[in-house]
Amino acid sequence: MVSDGIDRLGFLIHDVQRLMRKRFEARASGLGLSSAQWRLMVRVAKEEGISQARLAELLEIEPISVSRLVDRMEEGGWIERRPDAADRRVRMIFPTSKASAAYADVKSLAGEVYEESLVGVSPEDRRVLIRALDTIVQNLADDGETPSLKSTEGAAA
Repeated sequence: MVSDGIDRLGFLIHDVQRLMRKRFEARASGLGLSSAQWRLMVRVAKEEGISQARLAELLEIEPISVSRLVDRMEEGGWIERRPDAADRRVRMIFPTSKASAAYADVKSLAGEVYEESLVGVSPEDRRVLIRALDTIVQNLADDGETPSLKSTEGAAA
């Protein structure tokens, strides 16, 4: 049987994600944030005023874990909670100036990792890769589910 490699697709996607995250985490360790913290910070920077429930959904972790993570990040001066104007039971999460400054560093580090990962891949093949991955995401997204952020800069997770 001749294989076009499709049987390896899941393994390749998983390996690429794991290796990129490992490379990014090694570089980002000097920022003073854990992997979970910088992932949360990127989401908050891209979606200022996001609720904790939405963060839990996007990060695919339990709401109580997000609450603890937000507590630690708030204590560290990375984010702040503000009441929702429409529902006082809901707290919205915003980045602080400290987080905004670190976000620029995270984006830069992610860009370096992306470039290293794509060495030897032509500009046209890069465009094809991104279009193909976007299509896969759309094909697999559940009805009503919001796929990952369209702009992936800084989201090396």
